Amino acid sequence: MSLSTEFRAFRIHNDPSGYRGVLETIDTDALTRGEVLVKVAYSSVNYKDALAGTGKGKILRQYPLNGGIDAAGVVVASSDINIKEGDYVLCTGSSLSETLDGGFGEYIRLPSQWTIPLPTGLDLHESMIIGTAGFTAALALLQMEDNRQTPGLGALAVTGASGGVGMLAIDIFTRAGYDVHAISGKADHFDFLRSLGAKECIDRHKLVFNGKPMDSARFGGALDNVGGSMLAGLLPLIAPYGNVAICGNAGGIAFDSTVMPFIIRGVNLLGVATSATPRDIRDRVWQHLAGDWKPAHLDRILTQEVSLEQLPEVFERMLAGNSFGRTIVRIGKV
Repeated sequence: MSLSTEFRAFRIHNDPSGYRGVLETIDTDALTRGEVLVKVAYSSVNYKDALAGTGKGKILRQYPLNGGIDAAGVVVASSDINIKEGDYVLCTGSSLSETLDGGFGEYIRLPSQWTIPLPTGLDLHESMIIGTAGFTAALALLQMEDNRQTPGLGALAVTGASGGVGMLAIDIFTRAGYDVHAISGKADHFDFLRSLGAKECIDRHKLVFNGKPMDSARFGGALDNVGGSMLAGLLPLIAPYGNVAICGNAGGIAFDSTVMPFIIRGVNLLGVATSATPRDIRDRVWQHLAGDWKPAHLDRILTQEVSLEQLPEVFERMLAGNSFGRTIVRIGKV
């Protein structure tokens, strides 16, 4: 690809001058490797982006890099015969803002293996409201259903339900035919969570686990964004052969449990790792997200649309726990 263009990007540095994320002008020749050059229309802001952009989390593995783990836009050049100029594409995770330049720039260069054609049923804007958060929720459900999860086993609990992953999980799981019980410490959000489809809302602060290795089955399965004592408390409440998909650690990386739910009820604990998801699984997830699992309330879940210039203030609010819903970033017109 010989196209060389100057463009704006939120670029993260860590050098003798210190750790910093700044909006600057670079050239497409400076972008990391990839067969596909994309003009970016939208990105999104995830907690991981806030950690990377402020240096409060060890996310990047090389510097400098453009931030942003999500991107959607139009192909302007490609050396892959299967991807054409003018194609609409998206990418989530896939080492963006870790070892590859991310979506917080007007251009991005993507490896073709991680370049997903925008599926029929989604536009670029919708794809970034979903972004990594919705992909995580849908990947969890795919893994659960591949492991025999069905609505007949009972309601799915969603912890951390007021976060981006949690909100999208409520919507996606409901679309897939499940009753969803939302667990959150933010009771003032319960009416909103019900509007997304939650059948029941449970105040995390009032949820008391009895500490026994086994308890009466309450949920058919769960998506846990929290970890720690929440995960330990959920496991004894899962119905026989139900699944608990774990995708977060807001409550801690360690949990104290027993083998009893696993060997008596056949409960399964499934890890959800979105960044390195194999391509064939990515394609399955995005087909669901554009079709039978497409969230019905994206307009509600999107609560903020910002520019590249506004990213630092968005990061600070997010890390302070003052964000709500999904934030997407307007990058450029395509």
